[in-house]
Parts: sequence; C-alpha cells; structure tokens
Amino acid sequence: MENPYELYEFEPPPQHQDRQPGVEKDMWPKPMAESPLYKPAGRLEGKKALITGGDSGIGKATAIAYAKEGADVSIVYLEEDDDAAETEARITEIGRRCLLVRGDVRSEEICREAVERTADELGGLDVLINNAAYQPYEPEIEEVTQESIRRTFETNIFSAFYLVKAAMPHLHPGSSIMFTTSIVAYRGSGSLPTYSSTKGAQVALMRSLAMSLGTRGIRVNCVAAGPVWTALQVACWPGEHIPKWGRNNIMKRPGQPAEVAPAFVFLASDDASFVTGQTIHVNGGQIVNG
Repeated sequence: MENPYELYEFEPPPQHQDRQPGVEKDMWPKPMAESPLYKPAGRLEGKKALITGGDSGIGKATAIAYAKEGADVSIVYLEEDDDAAETEARITEIGRRCLLVRGDVRSEEICREAVERTADELGGLDVLINNAAYQPYEPEIEEVTQESIRRTFETNIFSAFYLVKAAMPHLHPGSSIMFTTSIVAYRGSGSLPTYSSTKGAQVALMRSLAMSLGTRGIRVNCVAAGPVWTALQVACWPGEHIPKWGRNNIMKRPGQPAEVAPAFVFLASDDASFVTGQTIHVNGGQIVNG
C-alpha cells in the first residue's frame, strides 16, 4: 500500500509565471491531477457537469474524477489551450465526453453560451462548479487598484451569478451547485485582500442560494481549499516564496489537486442528498471557524 504522506510530498523550486491565468504545462513539478489511491465507484453515472477553470488545477482533477465516476464534463477556460486539450484527452481516454468552451466568464454572454452548449451537446446539466478564479498578489493595501478589484470580483463572483441564472432552466431536483472557495474566506490574507474578499462573498452566496433553492431540491455547497499546488499560485506569488509556500498546516506541506477532487465528487453524488449550505474544508488541518 502506498504511503499517502510520501505520495503527495514535493518540494517545488522557485518559480513564477508573469501572466494570469498561469498555465500548468510550464510548472515544475506538475500538479497531481490523479491519485493511484482513488477508487471510482460509479457515484456520478450519467450525470452532466459544467466546471469553470476545469483545464488545470483543482478543476482539472475534479473533471477527471467525475469522468472516472461516470459523468460527462464541460470545461470552461480562458485561453490555456494546451492545458484544456490535455484534460480533454484524458477524459476522452477514460471513456466519457468532454466539451471545451473557450471564453471569459466575466462575460454574461459567455456564461449563457457555456450553459446552453453544455445542456445541448451533453444532453442536460446536473452539476455546476464555479471554480475559475483570479488571484492578484497585493501585499500592501496601497497596491490594490480599481482594475484589480473589478477583475477579481467579475471573475470570482459576477460569473457565479451569471452561470447560476443561466443554469436554472436546466437544473432539477437532485442537481448540485458548488463553489471552490478558500481558507482565506475564513482567516483572511494580508497579501490577498481582494481575492479573500471574493472568497468570503462566495460563501455568503452559497448559503443564500442553498436557502432559496432548497425547496426545489437543488443543493448548494462549497469546498474551501487550503494551499494547493496549482497554476493559480505560481502566477500569483513571487518566485522566492514558492519553496516555503503552503507549509503552515498540520501536514506541513501544500496539497495536490487530486486530494481536493474527492470532496467535489461526494457533494455531487446522491450520498450527499442531505448536505446543503455547507463548506467542506480541505486544507491540511488548519483550523477555521465555519
């Protein structure tokens, strides 16, 4: 049996990508999207899922796990064509359908198009995951600009409103809406004030939607990730921070995307039929207050 402590341990060298979003293909070591410890059990057989930011990182790992569980997946991504193509190829190899939708989720029109194409081409929509994110590094409040506030909120929050509204005609009792939020929604971050604000807003929106959609049989939940090795991090943090980044938890290491994906599998499955308005924390043991 593999030792999970050794399986997921890694020591990344200094690195930074001077672009947002970052790309997974240029990272070293490459994030782990699949784990040999994961055992599929047909939990999502026949379901259709739309995942924003599903080309890499947590979105990619979740898309692959969904395919292994029997779901077809639609991936919305900005411009990371190589990452998206690799994810599509893996899902196809597993034997499920994968639809790629290239576009900026800050556009309500793009969000509507993504939902309609998913429903039309995959034959329905059962699961919506709001995962795409923008994360600017702003260690001093004076560095926060109107442009960064606008882009972060439009990417992380506005898009969720657009997507949920567009998805409502297709969702049904048993459907699931999820958000990839963050530990910083609960504890804050001195270097990520704008990003942290949007993550807190996601939690509030999740709880509000759970209250309003519960009588329709639609569940709404969050997965709050701790430090996870994704392109979002190398596009945000200064390169010299990376070797020591993500080690201030009980596990003393960052997580891998493959360690977060099972939480999304559970929340989309019928096993979670009585779970709504909740946040699952996958953060290596950091204590939060909700």
